[in-house]
Amino acid sequence: GAPGDVNSNVLVARSTGDAQLDKAVWQWLSWDKNQKTKEQIESLLQSGKHKELRDRLCCRLTFGTAGLRSAMGAGFCYINDLTIIQSTQGIYKYLERNFSDFKQRGFVVGYDTRGQVTSNCSSKKLAKLTAAVLLAKDVPVYFFSTYVPTPFVPYAVQQLGAVAGVMITASHNRKEDNGYKVYWENGAQIISPHDKEIIKCIEECVEPWNGSWNENLVDTSPLRQDPLKRICDSYMEDLTKICYHRELNVQTSLKFVHTSFHGVGHDYVQLAFKAFGFQPPIPVPEQKDPDPDFSTVKCPNPEEGESVLELSLRLAEKEDAKVVVATDPDADRLAVAEQQENGCWKVFTGNELAALFGWWMFSRWRENCSQDADLGNVYMLATTVSSKILRAIALQEGFHFEETLPGFKWIGSRVKNLLDNGKEVLFAFEESIGFMCGTSVLDKDGVSAAVVIAEMATYLQGQSLTLAQKLVDIYEMYGYHIAKTSYFLCYDPPTIKRIFERLRNFDGPQSYPKCCGVYNILHVRDITTGYDSSQLNKKSVLPVSKSSQMITFTFQNGCVATLRASGTEPKIKYYAEMCALPGHSDRSALEEELWRLIEALIENFLEPGKNGLTWRSA
Repeated sequence: GAPGDVNSNVLVARSTGDAQLDKAVWQWLSWDKNQKTKEQIESLLQSGKHKELRDRLCCRLTFGTAGLRSAMGAGFCYINDLTIIQSTQGIYKYLERNFSDFKQRGFVVGYDTRGQVTSNCSSKKLAKLTAAVLLAKDVPVYFFSTYVPTPFVPYAVQQLGAVAGVMITASHNRKEDNGYKVYWENGAQIISPHDKEIIKCIEECVEPWNGSWNENLVDTSPLRQDPLKRICDSYMEDLTKICYHRELNVQTSLKFVHTSFHGVGHDYVQLAFKAFGFQPPIPVPEQKDPDPDFSTVKCPNPEEGESVLELSLRLAEKEDAKVVVATDPDADRLAVAEQQENGCWKVFTGNELAALFGWWMFSRWRENCSQDADLGNVYMLATTVSSKILRAIALQEGFHFEETLPGFKWIGSRVKNLLDNGKEVLFAFEESIGFMCGTSVLDKDGVSAAVVIAEMATYLQGQSLTLAQKLVDIYEMYGYHIAKTSYFLCYDPPTIKRIFERLRNFDGPQSYPKCCGVYNILHVRDITTGYDSSQLNKKSVLPVSKSSQMITFTFQNGCVATLRASGTEPKIKYYAEMCALPGHSDRSALEEELWRLIEALIENFLEPGKNGLTWRSA
């Protein structure tokens, strides 16, 4: 038989000497219609690379903190045409069980600008296949005719009354990756039990159905609609609900530079600025258009700070623009830098921006609320690894603050729940520069955050203040909150598990550490096991999340530190924050203490030398 002939492949496949692998190889070669990924598996088979075949074919994608995310390429645990078809078939099956009106209400599909030539794989193509699976089953699909910011998908799901939606994106991950983010009818990312149930459904129908490969259906099916204009217009209109000083924006002399990091953000941020009455921000020409190779940055993550913002800061200096806003490639996160009086740039951390947003959204609410507005109904939220600054503001001002597990999917679901109970949510965030201003979108949104920052800077300029000066005011008023977040790379999952297990059995079986170097530990909370020493019943208030590693230590000196394994990348992250009360304003002493504690944490609990971890800046 010819190489493409399934029967000849079966004979070759039998010779791997591993029945499970043989079956997986046979399935792949008989199901995959993408020549490039099929050839990747064929060539591994021919060169006898059984270990790599096993790695690629004998495990499945699972839902992490942001849906399915993996490298593009051949294999059942990679992102490719076949695994996207399988995932969508599973989702179809699950939604059909859950919604009797699925075929009336329909499904939303959006995508970013990622792609990989060697696998003939792009976000748009994967989105077309996602749509094809559903259209072939007579489900109406709202398929965006061009790339959109991730927040447009949850927004569209709510606006159009769809049962669910998918965004094909890997956000700010390296260029090799792609992903599949699922939103439920409430406009929030799916959480348990939906994710577990969908995985079960995917496993029930792994073989592609008849119509599933027909990517041209989006061009020919009468059930496909393009929601782009309607959603974009409606989104920009809704955005003006959080615009408070249009008259200042129209006249401001402040100039802004925007970089979209080779992703989707350019057009949409331009429109958002226009909606607020601003002149358009100055785009960074080299980074304004989509480029799946992200060729001008070492990694497409604006969190990395000054090193990746180089082009935008140089342009801002040339144009005399004082503020730079950077959206990540799918425009759901925002980095901000401001030029200081000495000419240097301050790149704000996610936690610092949250202090500014928290102050701003609350003070605008207070200025614009009715006489009888009830503070008891007002909420702000943050994930548990984020700064506690909102807690301090809430305590002093009298509104509510709540924490969730890491991942915006938890925030989205909780916010929806609060709104359904008549509460008002002003702002929510996660420290990895994810912000939700207002509640038009129940997910992080870099487009709205960018224009809110611009309005804030404009307003502050009228009071002769910079963002950085206002930040100091906020800390002076509510207490300094100094946080440091970083990570170690670890490409070996068993090592990660071992590090956390050692902490659970530190002074003997089932006993957590009582100190870290010279620092005494007051409380330990382990989200993986559901243990919390600070609670009377020793049970964590936040839900248990067995599949992810995460332990939080509260120290006697007021520091809170969390160690966790990333849900989307091969990293162990650490988060540490010193929270001082108002009046304790010796910032340098607090910073010094925090650094020493972090050193102890790394040395005693992570043991990078022994465990072969590389620190991010190395």
